[in-house]
Amino acid sequence: MNKNLCVAVPAAALLLVLGQAPADAAAPSAYRPTSNPIIFVHGYNSSGSIWNTMAGRFRNDGWPTSHLKQWSYDWRQSNATTAHQLANEIDSLLAATGASQVDVITHSMGGLSSRYYAKNLGGSSKIDAWVSLAGPNHGTDWANSCNDASCYEMRIGSTFLADLNSADETPGTPRYATWWSPCDTIINPDSSVSLSGATNTRTACLGHNAVTTDSTVYAQTRDMVDS
Repeated sequence: MNKNLCVAVPAAALLLVLGQAPADAAAPSAYRPTSNPIIFVHGYNSSGSIWNTMAGRFRNDGWPTSHLKQWSYDWRQSNATTAHQLANEIDSLLAATGASQVDVITHSMGGLSSRYYAKNLGGSSKIDAWVSLAGPNHGTDWANSCNDASCYEMRIGSTFLADLNSADETPGTPRYATWWSPCDTIINPDSSVSLSGATNTRTACLGHNAVTTDSTVYAQTRDMVDS
């Protein structure tokens, strides 16, 4: 045998022999989403940036950036006004992605405008999954200390909430879910968050904004919208 004879071995094969994957081999995704585009709706005195952590986790789990809309709006205005604007945002997201439905993930007051959209603006047919994280769905006494139009609507016993919660609290075909924390000092009482007809989940002892960054809440939310 000629010891000087060299046999060409493909680089990819050599790497596999050495227990390494080829550099151009795509790593298998740990999570393969099958769900809809998501629109995130923030709450009072906030903006779309509050979703940076959660949206980043969705991207890491396979959702394309084009399917993750961190919407910002004027949180001082009536939630009914916001609902009409949300309708336009959802239509634009559906048109851009070619999807027929969206998933709506809300924090705090964002749950109210999105529920108004679902109930009063025909939005329920365009929503697959709806999520409320620390939402004042039945009001909060914290809202007694602020005076914007949206804040009046968050007060316990407001006309806005009475209308929103009349008859069916979870209308139409969307899958509704809420998460509430026993340590949330903004939503009082804690029971305000839960809705009849929704899957209502208690979190660990989390602050009002911490529900948007907690890894357990994220995993539960992700699994809910992608089920």
